[in-house]
Amino acid sequence: MNTRMPTIFLGHGNPMNALHVNAWTQGWAALGQRLPQRPRAVLAVSAHWYLPGTAVTAMAAPRTIHDFGGFPRELFEVQYPAPGDPSLVRRVRELLQPLDVRADLAWGLDHGTWSVLRHVFPAADVPVVQLSIDETQPPAFHYELGRRLRPLRNEDVLLLGSGNVVHNLHAYAWGRHPVEPFDWAQRFEATARELMLRGDHPALVDYEALGPDAELAIPTPEHYLPLLYVIGASEPGEPVTFPVEGMDGGSISMLSVQFG
Repeated sequence: MNTRMPTIFLGHGNPMNALHVNAWTQGWAALGQRLPQRPRAVLAVSAHWYLPGTAVTAMAAPRTIHDFGGFPRELFEVQYPAPGDPSLVRRVRELLQPLDVRADLAWGLDHGTWSVLRHVFPAADVPVVQLSIDETQPPAFHYELGRRLRPLRNEDVLLLGSGNVVHNLHAYAWGRHPVEPFDWAQRFEATARELMLRGDHPALVDYEALGPDAELAIPTPEHYLPLLYVIGASEPGEPVTFPVEGMDGGSISMLSVQFG
């Protein structure tokens, strides 16, 4: 009998983490090494595929997307040539019925996915499929999709969310030396951690009701919503751990969350 895969949310932060060796990237690498078994595929939900509708990457060889600007040439030269997985595409569409899930042949793997996976699976030899985030739907919709995708964990598929629990670029200390985290960022991250440990999923879904700290921590939802897929895919009473921690630029949480 196969061991159930954990489901993991990674705070990906600055795209330059794709090139850096630091406490965060070393933590991602350690996560890959500690998995109970090698996954047959990864289903990734990235903050950076945020559009109307739900889609999955359905190509045999998804391209590496450099969806950013103003970074060194070296970062644009990174390739992550993981194959796709047609059987996983079919299974995702089946699990999410009757939702119309479009088979996409144009997108690929954006930096929310490859910047972390190149540390988790550096050989790029585990097939990867990306699932888009429907920007027209409320948080409860995304949590429910995660719940419906939960069976994949018993099918050797690693369900991976990539975003940031706290993500406020307006307050980010660009190009400066390390700075102390903002009080509101620390408070919201601590609140989210406590709610996950308590299993209070409704409060995490209805995050806008958590007050002014939530408004500052999540000014736009796309980096938070991947967490809801992972929470939805968790099992009741399952162990919750935080294998990677820290705050970047004062306003970006690098927290990783693992269920199972």
